[in-house]
Order: sequence, then structure tokens, then C-alpha cells
Amino acid sequence: MISPDLTESGNNGAGGAFGDRGRGMSIAVVDPDFTRRSVVAGIVCALQNNGAAPRVTTLSDVGNPQMLANQGFDVVLIAVDKEKEVALKTVETLCHAGTTTPMAYSQSTEDDLLIRCMRAGVREFLMYPFAEGVLEEAFSRNSSRVQLAPDKRKVIGKSFVFVGAKGGSGVTTAACNFAVSLAQESRRSTLLIDLDLPLGDAALCLGISSEYSTLEALREAERLDSTFLSKLLTKHKSGLHVLPAPGRYLRLPPPGEAVDHLVSVACKSFDYVVVDAGSRWELTDTRLFDIVSTVFLVTQVGVAELRNSNRLITGCLQPYASKVEIVLNRYTAEMFGIDDSAIESALTRPAQWRIPNDYPAVRRMQNTAEPLKESNIQRAIKKMAASASSGVFEETPEKKKKFNFLGLASGT
Repeated sequence: MISPDLTESGNNGAGGAFGDRGRGMSIAVVDPDFTRRSVVAGIVCALQNNGAAPRVTTLSDVGNPQMLANQGFDVVLIAVDKEKEVALKTVETLCHAGTTTPMAYSQSTEDDLLIRCMRAGVREFLMYPFAEGVLEEAFSRNSSRVQLAPDKRKVIGKSFVFVGAKGGSGVTTAACNFAVSLAQESRRSTLLIDLDLPLGDAALCLGISSEYSTLEALREAERLDSTFLSKLLTKHKSGLHVLPAPGRYLRLPPPGEAVDHLVSVACKSFDYVVVDAGSRWELTDTRLFDIVSTVFLVTQVGVAELRNSNRLITGCLQPYASKVEIVLNRYTAEMFGIDDSAIESALTRPAQWRIPNDYPAVRRMQNTAEPLKESNIQRAIKKMAASASSGVFEETPEKKKKFNFLGLASGT
């Protein structure tokens, strides 16, 4: 099981320990020891270059190494002295996939453990506690190896979930347009799954109809594979594949392993998977939030919404703090007299994204069942998709004039 708990993020400039990659490296720290895991994550986060830090995700354990390989991390720092067999299997899987560099660390000085790590494919074996400069040197060596070798890596199975702090926060609008942007701009296979059951609006928002829905996938989870999944999907004209909600009230199976299996199969079948979870917080009882790469918490600037957001961030979302990115939807500066400092205080952190208020554009999308066209909302969501996919989506000169109105909040 993948259980993330902490992150620090930032974009990285050229050179330094993180190489000339145009943005901060994505690094996972895997260690069942919470205290040591937190210390290692803190050390990695402090390795700033040109004022920016790497993007770090911490994980307590990995029951599915292939799922970890699918997340698109640049480096995985993995403790190999606690659950040795699981750790070594994870290292072998990462090396075989060829998409991530595993680095092992240990407090044990056993020669046998070192030899087994090397046989599994580890290029860096570090002793913990780390001596000064050891991590910087390891990252520099890895950066040099990456630059010398052709970059054949491909993002596989990177996944995102959109959830709302309150009903009516605009989760479906954000999720649908985010997924369309990913499909169109990245030109990679992209799937949108509507788990806002039973009456999700993703199909309505996109103007599609389907014979099948999420219901069939969950009821037939035991035999669900990539082939079966493909038969349940409807393709939108943007190129986006969609697994819609049933659209009518039905008695549904309880969420659990069926949801886990559906998302796992989807990640093996598509480059990008976007999940619209509505405000169904019972899904935190499944492994959905463990599996996905990013949790977009969609909220609005209002007392009820900010109160709910605070309760979620400090409650059921706390184990996933490493993945949570806050989206302020329908944002207007100092709406209802609530300024940025009050918003940040309520959220316990800065909001990464702000989608401006544009009621006519949203109403036009709903009435025409067409994704958002040229609008401030569409440009904000497009920038979110570009960041999530580690890509840069081109803008026309006309759009660039308005682009600075949007984007990342201060402190991100």
C-alpha cells in the first residue's frame, strides 16, 4: 500500500545537484520508519538550487512496486534495512521499468545487504545518517548519468483525483476541462473516470452518451483488465476517453477493492488518468488517494467552503498531504472581504491554483455541452494541466497578455 504523508515542492533552475531539467526533480522517499522518513524528506527538500527545491513525496511502504514505477518519479530514495525483501523487490521493479533511478539507504552495514542491492540494480547505496554533502553528490552523479544517456522515459499511468470541499464547488467542470487539456495538449492517451456516483455529470458536461458506465467496471472488477476496460469507454472528440457515471440512481456496490482495481488497471492502460470524485469523501477508505499522483482539492472562497477545507486538510486528507494541491475555484480577490492571509490561515497553507470567476463561460459550457473555449478559466486550467504533466503547453501571443492574471499563488 502506498501511504504518502509529507511534501515540499518547488521548481528548479538549470544545473546543480538536480541537473538541467527545466524544473525541480520529482523524488519519492520510501521508509516505514516515520521519524527517519520525515528527516530524510526534510534533508532532500533543503537541497535548494537557484532558490528552488525538488518536489518530494514520502511513502510509508509499497505493496505494489509497479504502481510506484508508474508514478513518474525521477528518483526513489528507499530504505532497505527495515522490510528488506519488499524493498529489494521494489528496487528490481524500478530498475526493470527504466523510468526511475532507485537510491538505497540503510543504517545497517551488512555486506550481504549491499551486495543484494547492487545485484538488484542500485547505483547509489548511502549510509544513514547521511554525512554532509553525500546526497548532493549522489544527485549530481545521477544527473550526469541522465544527461549522458538518451532520455527514453515516458510518463505511464500518472493519475489525478479532483475532490470538492463542498457540493457545488465546481469539481466536475475543473476535472473535465483539465482532462481535455491533457488529452489535447500532451497528445498522450488520457482517461477520465467519473466516480461521483451515482449521478455524476462528466458525460453531461462533455456532451457524450455511453452504453456503459463506472457501474459495469465496479460490478465486474474481478474480470476487469485493459481489454475489458476499453470496451466500456466512450471517446470524446478531443481524444479524451471517458468512463462516465451511470447517470441514474442505482444501488451501487460499496467502494473498496473494486475502485482500487479499476484505477490500477486504468493506470496501466493510459498515460494519464483523471478521476472526478465529486465530494465523495468515503473514497478515502479505498486506496484511490494512495494510488493517484496528485489530489486537487477544489474549494471556493466562502466561510462554509474554507471551514470544510480546513477540516479535510487536517483530517482525512492529512495522510495525503504530500499530494494535495488546493484549487480556489470562482476566485475573485478579497471576495466577501476575505483576503489572501485569511484564506491561507484557513487552509493552513497557500493555495497552488486560482481559477477566476467567469459565470458566462461556465454557463455557456453547460448549455452547449462543450469544453471551455477561450476564457480565463480555460487558461488557468490549461496551466494546471501543463504543470501536472511536466509539460509546457503553447499559448498564442494574445493569450499571453492575459496569462499573468492567473497561475500559481505566492509561495508555490
